[in-house]
Amino acid sequence: MILHRQYRFLLDCGEGTQRQILKSGLGFKRLNKILLTHGHLDHILGLGGLVSTLARWENLDAIEIYAGRSTLKRVSNLLFKVVFPDGRIPIDINLIPVEPGVIMEDDKFTLSAFTVSHRGPDCLGFLFEEKPHRPFLVDKATELDIPFGPERARLVRGETITLENGRIIHPDDVLGPPIPGTKYVHIGDVGQTDNLIEICQHADALVIEATYTEEEASMARQFGHMTAAGAARLAREAGVKTLILTHLSRRYYERDIKKEARAIFPKTYVARDFDHFQITREGVNRLKKKP
Repeated sequence: MILHRQYRFLLDCGEGTQRQILKSGLGFKRLNKILLTHGHLDHILGLGGLVSTLARWENLDAIEIYAGRSTLKRVSNLLFKVVFPDGRIPIDINLIPVEPGVIMEDDKFTLSAFTVSHRGPDCLGFLFEEKPHRPFLVDKATELDIPFGPERARLVRGETITLENGRIIHPDDVLGPPIPGTKYVHIGDVGQTDNLIEICQHADALVIEATYTEEEASMARQFGHMTAAGAARLAREAGVKTLILTHLSRRYYERDIKKEARAIFPKTYVARDFDHFQITREGVNRLKKKP
């Protein structure tokens, strides 16, 4: 789950997701946006129970599910033929088709989708980007005798002001150069990475699968999955700050995946259930929370 200001996004919804959200202590409040990377059952099967719970027990008027068209077709069958077969649906379920490009945007951040190569059509990754901001130069404002209060707030918003003495102050007089916002890239199942270097460029955090190790690279290619080394090479080539690996095969120990990836890209984590990661421009902090 991604939490950003007033937004909460659930990325994919495999079997058991509802139970794990409850155990995590995060709860379902304001959880009204679900992003799906693709339509394989291990990424959507939990939607039935989750949406049923949200519809009947949570104070939500609507829920939005974003995905490619083929994924939404499977989701529609699951929800409207299995969960609510009688057509009585106590919540607005909005299935929103996603094409590569901007999905939603406000004055602080942008959420975009991009194409990912896996098995089947409409496989997507998601890019969360805070917009650049220009810092307010307090010393400069004091030097220009700009009073505290609404005048300074207007300059921060990019408005020109006129002081009581008639002097005109422009935003450029008190705002520093733009500072990039935090960049987070989320990739689910993926079979190749050569087309992802640009989208991942200088990301503060990259979440990506590492189903296999290099010993079974041929099997990874056969099933459209990624090795730990392959994910690490992408992070290194794209200049990513922190790599977070998910979707490990049960045939491996966590230490096997971590060792292979860190040999190529040292700043690598393997995500566990109930881990919290705080992602900023200054770095990524892993905050473990026991259920």
